[in-house]
Amino acid sequence: MNKIKSRREKRFSVLLTIVMILIMVITVYPVWYSLINSLNSAQAIAKDGYAMLLPGEFSLESWKSVLKNPEIFRAFGITLSRTVIVTVVQTLFTAMFAYGFSRDNLVGKKFYTVLGFISMYLNGGVIAYFILFNAMHIYNSYWVYILPALFGGFYNVIIFNTNFKAIPESLFESAKIDGASEYTIFFRLVIPLSKPVISALGIFTAVATWNDYTQTLYYTKSSEIQTLSYYMLSITKASASAAQLGETMSAGAASVLTTVSNSSANYKTIELACMVLSALPLIIMYPFAQKFFEKGVMVGSVKG
Repeated sequence: MNKIKSRREKRFSVLLTIVMILIMVITVYPVWYSLINSLNSAQAIAKDGYAMLLPGEFSLESWKSVLKNPEIFRAFGITLSRTVIVTVVQTLFTAMFAYGFSRDNLVGKKFYTVLGFISMYLNGGVIAYFILFNAMHIYNSYWVYILPALFGGFYNVIIFNTNFKAIPESLFESAKIDGASEYTIFFRLVIPLSKPVISALGIFTAVATWNDYTQTLYYTKSSEIQTLSYYMLSITKASASAAQLGETMSAGAASVLTTVSNSSANYKTIELACMVLSALPLIIMYPFAQKFFEKGVMVGSVKG
């Protein structure tokens, strides 16, 4: 009986390993494909097609064309500063709201719950936001990236609330007996006990903010405040249709593409180089944040 069970476990382990390897390949290969073809020359692509494992003819022309343009560094700086500010402020404000929401003595808690769930599925839409941002005088300014993102949404509140509810009530009572205020309890008791969840939601927020281009697309018109994702979108559109260059590309993206007409780079390799460059910071960040991410997801989903 034990031998049969051992064989079944071994078979299951082998099958699980194969499945995980396939998932890893499916996940990693698109990044590898983009990287090797961004390092491939246009001549090699025209002759042999896109490389599958290694570049047919190694070339840095695409990366040179992208990196020598100052607009991409400005877009990178705007995206980085936006991501850091939004991640820190949004996570803090959402945690503060969730802490108050987790208290049983909150007046009107049912009303806030209904309002929160409605906001998860219904919103004013692009036109309403456009009118609001105009009225707030933040349209076509850097603040359009920050102010609308100060609160993380009710879904994050639910995750925080689940974690806060799992903290023993005796800890709160002891802190109040010692004379601690609500702010002291929040910053010295709740925050230290919620680091895994804060880290996990911080990663979610950072990734979503880094990859977002809709704020730039809908609510800005100046190329000086465009984000890296929108810059990449401009080049992607240009490589898809040269007829749209004048309307869909920023001046910086157009200058990148026009400088490579006679080089060993083409529109597609430049597009792939931009994709790799855009994803690189998140790829570098994730291994360092993986421990907190996994622990935070487990704590937020199992507790309560």
